[in-house]
Amino acid sequence: MPGIDGIEATRAIAGPGVLNPMAVVIITTFDLDEYVYSALRAGARGFLLKDAGAALLAQAVFAAASGDALIAPNVTVRLLEAFASSAPAAPLLQPIEPLTEREEQVLVKVAVGLSNSEIASELYITVSTVKTHIASLMTKLDARNRVEIAIWAHQTNRMPDQP
Repeated sequence: MPGIDGIEATRAIAGPGVLNPMAVVIITTFDLDEYVYSALRAGARGFLLKDAGAALLAQAVFAAASGDALIAPNVTVRLLEAFASSAPAAPLLQPIEPLTEREEQVLVKVAVGLSNSEIASELYITVSTVKTHIASLMTKLDARNRVEIAIWAHQTNRMPDQP
C-alpha cells in the first residue's frame, strides 16, 4: 500500500480513540508474531493469512461485522502459547462474581477457537444465548475481546486436558 502500511491504516480506522471504529480484518502474507501483535493492538478484529481460503475469510468478515473476532487457527495457537508461557505481570484478576457453569463451558469453547455458531451447536443453545454468555464473560473478566477471554482461560488453567 503506497504511503501507509496495513497496521497504520488499521490504527487510523479502527484503533483506540477512533470515533465509530470500523471492523478490520487483516489479510496478509506476513506470518510474523510481531505483525500479528501489532495488528491486534492497532484494533484489528481478525487476522488471516492469504492462503486461508474463502470459507475462513467469510467467517472472519461475519465475525468482525457482528462484533466478534477471528484469528487464523495456527496464529491463535502461537498467540496462546506465547501468553501461556509468559508469566503474568500482575496477579490474574478473578471475577468479582463467579462464573456460572454454562459460562465456564462457553469460556473453554471460546478458548479453543470455536465460533459462536460452533459453540451453539456443541452446547445445544442458540447463537443469541452464546453471545449473551460471551458478553457476560467479557464483563466479569474485564476482557475487551475473545482473545482476552481465551488468554484468561489459559492463564487460569480452565482448559481441559489435551490428548
